Amino acid sequence: MFTPPPASAPLSTRTRLHDLASEILGRPWSFIGFLVALTTAGLALDALAGHGGQLALSVTAWAVLIAACVPLAGLERAQVAVVIVVATMAEVIGSVLWGVYSYRLGNLPVFVPAGHGLVYLAGLRFAQTGFARMHPRRVVAVAAGAAGVWAAIGLTGTLGRYDVAGAIGAAVLIVFLILGRAPLLYAGVFFFVAFLEIWGTALGTWRWPLTIPGLGVMNGNPPSGAAAGYVFFDIAALALAPFVLAAGRRLVGGRNDRDASPAQVATEVPG
Repeated sequence: MFTPPPASAPLSTRTRLHDLASEILGRPWSFIGFLVALTTAGLALDALAGHGGQLALSVTAWAVLIAACVPLAGLERAQVAVVIVVATMAEVIGSVLWGVYSYRLGNLPVFVPAGHGLVYLAGLRFAQTGFARMHPRRVVAVAAGAAGVWAAIGLTGTLGRYDVAGAIGAAVLIVFLILGRAPLLYAGVFFFVAFLEIWGTALGTWRWPLTIPGLGVMNGNPPSGAAAGYVFFDIAALALAPFVLAAGRRLVGGRNDRDASPAQVATEVPG
């Protein structure tokens, strides 16, 4: 007598959540949209939170970063790690020691290092979108043009300050967009950082002083060239990640076949 196979069990809530997370984190535009929403809500909540609430937001940021790194190739994970280390060192020097900018509670929030990793991934994912790949020169031109216009407006004092430091940073950024190794990555980072800086300073999450301490150079809040610093983190990631990955391989004594990822090529503009 024929016995029909049992019906497939319905998907569990855990499986559905896993599939949804994979869908969001695995698609460039979905990931960018999710990150914009997360940043918008997270910084708004931080503006209302004390140290305890900020710590809870930090746990969320790190959890998202770790989940976003799971599907990455080994080289990409190494790049994220380098960005976090280099950016955190820059945060300690620039904010804690020098006072070029300061955070609302007078500390260095624990979510900031994770945020730098997510900013890098936002730029990387943007560079992998079909639109960026189809129109690389246009994308880079728009980023360079936007940085130039922002810098020019900042120099006029229209935004409330004479943003000289920002204009210098914007000039450096434009040079890297034109001559750099991964202009699509830099363009994606610029777009996200522009949103991040405008929203973060509007909420008072961090603040840039009128002049750079010790130099007296006028500064915007935010500076138009803030993304230039992030680009330096990206340059460090692209240069140092292969060595970090090689050191990791030696430590574990093995090799991951996914270490060489075609995603890296997506950050370049064809010649």
